[in-house]
Amino acid sequence: MDNGTAGGTRGAEADGAGKPSCDSAEIDPAGPYADGPWRNYFLILLDRIPTPIAVCRADGTVLIANPAMAAQWGAAPGRLRGRNLLDLFEPRAKAQLDRLTEALRMGRRSRYPVEVRWRDGSDGSTREGELTIDPVGDPSVHPPALLALLRVGEPAPAPAPRAPASPVEARILALAAGGATTASIGTALGLTVDGVNYHLTRLARRWRVQGRTALVARAYVLGVLSADSWPPAPA
Repeated sequence: MDNGTAGGTRGAEADGAGKPSCDSAEIDPAGPYADGPWRNYFLILLDRIPTPIAVCRADGTVLIANPAMAAQWGAAPGRLRGRNLLDLFEPRAKAQLDRLTEALRMGRRSRYPVEVRWRDGSDGSTREGELTIDPVGDPSVHPPALLALLRVGEPAPAPAPRAPASPVEARILALAAGGATTASIGTALGLTVDGVNYHLTRLARRWRVQGRTALVARAYVLGVLSADSWPPAPA
């Protein structure tokens, strides 16, 4: 799968092995189910499968995509027809794509995983997953059509929210709320006066307040200090 045919000649020409190119005739996305009533059954089933699926030419051009696949871009299935998989997905490892292209050129048929990333159409976030590419159709047709199944990876968990204050900062605030001076806070915690002031200044900048009274009030609002303890204590 690349931006040209995967090892085949264009148009109605034959490839080096004398096999007809898949570009010489329109490929029915129903593949082996193209004849008779089975074609409609195949297309109905494709629409109902929750797994994102697309049937493509060997060069990656989408022939048909089911709603689950189109939903990755917030589009209707018909909007993906004629698009190229390489315009929709970004392979994470070029070697995986090269392996698939070489297999198609040599006429080998197996399942080939390609790790990909893409931008989600609903919220613009970057998603990751794996495309399983499976050459399908009449073995006499070269190169074959491709069945692409997408396994969507689980989104990365959101980072844990940063605590509003470190344990040392919470203890400094608790002592300050009880009326302790900067020097006595330092003595109680084994810090210098400059060390206590350093922590208080960082908190004031982070919380955008001025003065020790405002810092203590903010600490109670944020739940850093316990509201029902005296003397004041970290929550």
